[in-house]
Amino acid sequence: MMDNKYIFQMSGIKNHSQKRQLLHGIRKLGGIYLGGSHVCSELNWSCNLESFSEAESGEMAIDAAAVTDSMDVTDDLSQKELEEMLKEYITRMEQRKKMLLTVPEFYSYYTPILPVQFPAVDFSNMQSLVECAFFPQALEEILGSLQPGVMPPAPLLQQLMHHALHGDAKPLYLSMFITVLHSILRNNPTWGSPGHTKYFLQILQCPECKGGLWSLLETSVRMCLASEPTCHSLPSPPSTELFRLHCNLQEFFLRLFQLELHAASSGWSPGSSRASVLYSTFWNMWEKSTLTSRAVQQLSKLLIKTVLWAFNSTQEWRLGMSVTLQETLCVVVEFWAQEHSPLNGSLVEKGFKDLAEHIAILCQDLPCDMLKEVIPALRSARLRMFTADAIYRNICCSRGLILSSEPLCLLKIVSTYLRALGILCDREPVQTLKGQTDRIEMNQPSTSCAAHVPGSEAVKDSAGGSDSGRETVPRGYHRVNAAGETLLHRACKRNQVETLLRILSVPGTDVNIKDHAGWTPLHEACNHGSTECVKALLQHCPNLQLGSQVQGVSPLHDALLNQHTHIAEMLLRRGGSPLLKLCDNQGQTPLDLVSSEALRDELLRCAEEGDKALDAPCSEVRDLPFIESCSWVLSCLFLSYLQERHIPTYKSPLTPLHLSPTVCCTLIRLRPDELASTWGDFRAVTLAEDLRTVLSLEQYGSQMSPALRCCHGDQTRLFVQLLDDLQAEGAALITGRSDFDYF
Repeated sequence: MMDNKYIFQMSGIKNHSQKRQLLHGIRKLGGIYLGGSHVCSELNWSCNLESFSEAESGEMAIDAAAVTDSMDVTDDLSQKELEEMLKEYITRMEQRKKMLLTVPEFYSYYTPILPVQFPAVDFSNMQSLVECAFFPQALEEILGSLQPGVMPPAPLLQQLMHHALHGDAKPLYLSMFITVLHSILRNNPTWGSPGHTKYFLQILQCPECKGGLWSLLETSVRMCLASEPTCHSLPSPPSTELFRLHCNLQEFFLRLFQLELHAASSGWSPGSSRASVLYSTFWNMWEKSTLTSRAVQQLSKLLIKTVLWAFNSTQEWRLGMSVTLQETLCVVVEFWAQEHSPLNGSLVEKGFKDLAEHIAILCQDLPCDMLKEVIPALRSARLRMFTADAIYRNICCSRGLILSSEPLCLLKIVSTYLRALGILCDREPVQTLKGQTDRIEMNQPSTSCAAHVPGSEAVKDSAGGSDSGRETVPRGYHRVNAAGETLLHRACKRNQVETLLRILSVPGTDVNIKDHAGWTPLHEACNHGSTECVKALLQHCPNLQLGSQVQGVSPLHDALLNQHTHIAEMLLRRGGSPLLKLCDNQGQTPLDLVSSEALRDELLRCAEEGDKALDAPCSEVRDLPFIESCSWVLSCLFLSYLQERHIPTYKSPLTPLHLSPTVCCTLIRLRPDELASTWGDFRAVTLAEDLRTVLSLEQYGSQMSPALRCCHGDQTRLFVQLLDDLQAEGAALITGRSDFDYF
């Protein structure tokens, strides 16, 4: 000690995050970093240095916690202040998001100046022209008479639409018809006027079927897809002018929906949002509380088909139609979300999850190159996020992995999903029906076990169509009984392991096939105590789904309910501790079914063995195209989550949330259980937990599989780089600077 100054030497601190925090605390307390491993600090700390024993040599031992605790005393931010700050930030970001959905440049054009008294227009002459088949002249008369408050009779417009849709009209008539629709909307906006809404619902429907606006939109899209059935026969093949008419009609529907969303987002609509054309089109009175109405599901299906139809197309109108449907689905889901968010945020999140699961099922057989077109086509960041999450979970499930069921959060992405990606690196390429390596389709069941069963090569050679090949397929292989059970189910019930091996040797055998009740062959083997069959399935089927559940009952539940403990131990050695977290419909986990303490300890030990086997480091990617596809999906999920959850970073100076080092240190000290119990706003809790994950990302990045670090695939390298960048930004937030040269 000299002149009331102490010189300290740091030793034993190898964790960079802890070291960073310690240096920041020393600077906050007046310390001066001299380089090397020494720190010089004046004695102005809040901690009591006299409490430490001083040796004769003048040296004293100080724990690193003394520095951080002193920093806590001098620079503390109360949890209440932090919660209010995060709530204000979320509110501002949600308002900014709503403003991005508005279309002020269109809205001002479609907002007329209404006269004091609406003029009276006689449309009888125009009706006579239509009856005499003078359609262009009638349309010109209507266009010239339109002004605010004037709405032509709905039957008259229906007759004009019928003429347009059946291919007899000239291009000028078709263009004029679309102009008339826009002019009517401009002079008679639907927002805030139930009468105008009812009028547009009358004129915007199929003139023959009278099925409403959705039926007309669906027919229009299906007609452009050519191969799809429509509500009634249409001109075939359609002319180029008719294609252009349908594209313009779809764009008009989109413009109408955008304007209604703008009115709802701006709060300028004095009436209820449900009294709108959009809401009446996609939800009936029984579907208003769910996002996945029949019309929304059909719109999602048509969007996917249109994206694939326009894939690699050079025709501009095809690409334009695809973009129109993408925007339409985005407007529809965001409109529904705004209607329900103020009342029930959890209902909105459940609605998006349900729709994402539906889209993931529609995409499960798509090749990777097609999937890369579909996910970005979801313009809603929230829907894109949940869809990428559902697709990745389906991929992991199809490859036999069990993922935890906690809600989606940043921690789950960088921990659970990243760990699953490392496990998938060790999986061999699956085999297709022809016995060839499947390197294209990434989200199919992929459960054939022929490549893993001894002697399967002979089966592959003989299964190509020769008569001798029929003898290698077990008798009754294609037979399904009244309960939906295949020969594979029956063999597992009877513990016929030789028959099971012959079935598994047939290329294309789905080992996870379900009967009518949902039971898989593994369920049957565990339920009936077929030990040898379970052993064979675990040995020869790397993509065996151990977590398949029927009314919550998993194969492990089945084994323990029927006292087949040896089978339960085999399952746990393969699947690890995630199997113990599965709950049935009564909320019981597998361990809840065990009364013996010794057996519970043995099952836990087997689960630990399974965890160690799953976490064994993999140094090489065995199926690069598959891992590339998984990495691409994870990158989409990662970026969409950061965008949707408004997670600020060090590089985002425009964010209204100022994350100073003091705020970051307060976040790091928070405990998740404490947040959930004391904070009232679940959005603030989620953001705080995500920010804690960003600030401590180093510990999760260090657990990344070596195979991912060494992978040379572009998508995998991109995902790893995204994680590294976010880790560096978290470190920059803690220190208040992005330069780490002082280490």
